[in-house]
Amino acid sequence: AEMGTLFALSNLAERGTLFVGVGDEIYPGMVVGESNRGSDMEVNPVKAKETSNMRTQSKDEKMYLAPPKKMSVEELIGYMDDDEIIEVTPKSIRLRKAELDAGVRQRTAREKKKRLAAMKEQQLKRGK
Repeated sequence: AEMGTLFALSNLAERGTLFVGVGDEIYPGMVVGESNRGSDMEVNPVKAKETSNMRTQSKDEKMYLAPPKKMSVEELIGYMDDDEIIEVTPKSIRLRKAELDAGVRQRTAREKKKRLAAMKEQQLKRGK
């Protein structure tokens, strides 16, 4: 697990509501926020700002971040999707994907879509 950075989270905050803050432990497959678009997005909340030895005219801007939205277990149960689980530890309550690997999640979604299309096709053939 890595720590969320101000640089990465400030960029993500523009896209929706965050459930994690700077310095929170974050790992692949963890749900870190809610997108304004309403769909899942693969993001990198631990990305650090590139540093260089070059001096630039523009100084680093001050970044401000709204506090993360914290939810109780009951709120998470109402919020979660079918492919997500709630992880409860002595120190935290987190929402994460049941399958942590993004590649496996995408493959599973494609296979599910193909199966549904095949089932619809069979139903159409039977209806003729």
